[in-house]
Amino acid sequence: MELTATEEQLMQYLWSIKKGFMKDLLECYPEPKPASTTAATLLKRMIDKKFVSYILIGNNREYFPLVKKEAYFSKHVNGLIKNFFNDSASQFASFFTTQTDLSESELKELQQLIDIQLKKKQQ
Repeated sequence: MELTATEEQLMQYLWSIKKGFMKDLLECYPEPKPASTTAATLLKRMIDKKFVSYILIGNNREYFPLVKKEAYFSKHVNGLIKNFFNDSASQFASFFTTQTDLSESELKELQQLIDIQLKKKQQ
């Protein structure tokens, strides 16, 4: 299952604070903040989708993510590569490096990351 854009935004806040009560999550939002009922509805849907859970502390729920940020975005990127680039990481890399406005230093940084991964594969 996937998150909607509004669920994903809330999930980003939950990942950033690691765990928190409704008031903690609402504090993460810029103005105008959503109503607590809106956030509660989003959290309920995210619990149903098994992205979030909670523990009861008194009458309050402390929410925490069940899915790691890296795993969620890795799945998204792999789906993007599969669906839009014929399951070819090199086609994705070609598109990414030619169609985005990367600076020379950013391209060199990418090259260094690739070199590190190549060295790991050779070991």
